[in-house]
Amino acid sequence: MPTYHVEMMEGRTVEQKKKLVAELTRVSVEILGGSPESVDIIITDIKRENWATGGQLWSEKK
Repeated sequence: MPTYHVEMMEGRTVEQKKKLVAELTRVSVEILGGSPESVDIIITDIKRENWATGGQLWSEKK
């Protein structure tokens, strides 16, 4: 079964992350089959100062 790597800017609550992993797991099992225990999800929170788009750090965007 799949292993998902989710990278996103920090700031989401634990409750939001719990909902995200529950839904990713549910959809994976629904579409791919298998059991929920076989779905791995790794969440990496990235500080805005460590993410840039268009040559500008997100920590500097207004």
